[in-house]
Amino acid sequence: MTKHNSMSTLRIRLKQIAFMAVKLAIVFAAGFFIYQKLIHNDILDFDYFMELLHKKKLVTIPNILLLLSFSVLNWGIESFKWKILVREIKPLSFSKAMEQSLGSLTASIITPNRIGEYGAKAMYFPKLYRKKILGLNLIGNLAQLTATIVFGIVGLLYVINSYKLPVSYYRMLCFTILGTLLIYFIYNYSSKKKYTIVKGYSFSKLKRFYNTLNTETIIKTVLLSLLKYGIFAHQFYFLIWLFGIDVSYIDAMAFITSMYILVSVIPTIFILDVLVKGSIAVWLFNFVDANEFVVLAITTLMWLFNFAFPAIVGSYFVLQFKINTES
Repeated sequence: MTKHNSMSTLRIRLKQIAFMAVKLAIVFAAGFFIYQKLIHNDILDFDYFMELLHKKKLVTIPNILLLLSFSVLNWGIESFKWKILVREIKPLSFSKAMEQSLGSLTASIITPNRIGEYGAKAMYFPKLYRKKILGLNLIGNLAQLTATIVFGIVGLLYVINSYKLPVSYYRMLCFTILGTLLIYFIYNYSSKKKYTIVKGYSFSKLKRFYNTLNTETIIKTVLLSLLKYGIFAHQFYFLIWLFGIDVSYIDAMAFITSMYILVSVIPTIFILDVLVKGSIAVWLFNFVDANEFVVLAITTLMWLFNFAFPAIVGSYFVLQFKINTES
């Protein structure tokens, strides 16, 4: 009996050690990639980046506090949105929602399009609720994508019209119609498992799941997504103003919203997101002759304040995480 107890204790200890090793690996990987992206940035030399910040005299306490305020508000809204969504299953405090949001960010930072976030958030809940958590997270992300698409289309049309881009409206219309028909077909007829969006959810299952949600939850989720998008975009605009780029508010917002809709349709590893955003931002702001390195510095700062720093904070929650073993 004593030998059996000793073996059981040893197995438990080994599992605990292995689980801690996994958590440490996640935190180390996130930290390593953040370090690599800053120090060995393929599009913006780190030394020049620091020199530019010093030259523009932007590293001041008021500027840093204001930028951090934007970021805290951004992730505060994201956490509140998650709190609203999870309420469909069980009450969740704001602090727990923040912990899950930041922890899942850290865990997903090296996965394509932050796909790892789905599994990370599901691990916080009993097995009974995990499929529903996947669905709720998907609803939240789709609401955010909707905000990106709505503002992005308006911004793109403004840029195309104002800067006379060589775009065929006929082809755009055909593409839009074909895309709409394709989405309609998939949404209504893809009941087979091979059409799953995330594990356990096809479009038809998602539709049924969506219909079970409280209307108030959907409305609040969409409104919070719109608010988060607005704050995020204005943080970008604040940096444009700080760096002294000569562009009107309307044009700047059109470039920003265009950039985010274009980025959203390009699958990327999350850590490379700053490279894609930087390249598209340089192309767009080139219409107002903005300095290429200044634009890259802005996209790098946006990434730092909204993803790198929150992921570092989230590392603490990853290390504190205890897997939910309830059935």
